[in-house]
Amino acid sequence: MASIPPDYRQALPTETETGALSRRGFLTTSLAVGFAAAVQPVHAEVISTSDEGLIAGSVRVPVAGGAIPAYEAYPAVGGPFPTVVVIQEIFGVHEHIRDVCRRFAKLGYYAISGELYARQGDVAKLTDINDIIKIVATVPDNQVNGDIDSLVDFARSSGKADTTRLGVTGFCWGGRATWLYAAHNPGVKAAVAWYGLIGPPMWDKNGTTVFQVANKIRTPVLGLFAEQDKFIPVDQVEKLRAQLKGHPCDLVVYPGVQHGFHADYRPSYNKAAAEDGWGRLQAWFKRYGVS
Repeated sequence: MASIPPDYRQALPTETETGALSRRGFLTTSLAVGFAAAVQPVHAEVISTSDEGLIAGSVRVPVAGGAIPAYEAYPAVGGPFPTVVVIQEIFGVHEHIRDVCRRFAKLGYYAISGELYARQGDVAKLTDINDIIKIVATVPDNQVNGDIDSLVDFARSSGKADTTRLGVTGFCWGGRATWLYAAHNPGVKAAVAWYGLIGPPMWDKNGTTVFQVANKIRTPVLGLFAEQDKFIPVDQVEKLRAQLKGHPCDLVVYPGVQHGFHADYRPSYNKAAAEDGWGRLQAWFKRYGVS
C-alpha cells in the first residue's frame, strides 16, 4: 500500500490525544480491525479489493468538538479525482465499507467514509444488534449531516478530491442518511441509497422519515431496494415513488432478494442484485456529472 505522506494528512491520534478526545466525548478514536463483531462469521463470498496503486488508509477528520476516525482511498497517481462519500452501515466503518472505498478508488474516485457514531460509542465491537441500536438511537441526524459536511471539507483540503463533482452513497443506516444528506446539501451532484429506511427508523419511531424531506431534494437520488426487505415494505417504496414524481430520482426494487443484498460478507448477499446495483450506481454518477 502506498503510504500517506506525513505532511499531507493529520497523523492518527497518539495515546495521549486519544485520551483527550475521549474526555471531550468522543468514544471511538480508531477504525475497527476486520469486520464488525455482530456479523461474524464472514460469508464465503466476501470480496477483497487490493490497495495496489492506491493511497489508502485511516485518517482523522476534524468535526465539531473534536475529530472522528475515517478511511480514505484514491489513485496514487493523478487527481484531483471526483469525490464519493461512502456512508457506513449500522455496523460502522468496518472492512466491508473500507473495501467499498477501495473499489471506488480503483474506478478513479477519491472515496472517504467516517465513523459517524464516534461521539456515542464503538459499535464494531458489539455482538448484539440491540446494543448497537441503543447507540444508534443517540446519534442526531443534524450531527450526521454536519459530520458528512466535515468529510467533504476534509476531502477538499486534501488537494486530491474534486468536491465540485460530489457523489454520496450509503448502505442500510447509511442509505437513510444518504437521502437525508441529499436534502441537506444541494451541492451533491448525485446520490445512491442502498436499502435505506424510508419510514420511521426502528431506533426512533418519531424520527425524521424520507417522506418528510423528499420535497427538499433537488439532487438526483437512485434508491435501490429489496422486495423481501422486512425493514422496508414495498408499499413504502411505491409511496415514495409517487411523492418523488417530477423529481430527478429513480427507485429500483429487486425481486426475491433481502435487505443487505450488497453486503458480500453476509448471508443476505445476492451477487446478481449487487452487481446490477453497482453498475447502476456508476451509470447514475456518470449521468449526473460525478464521474
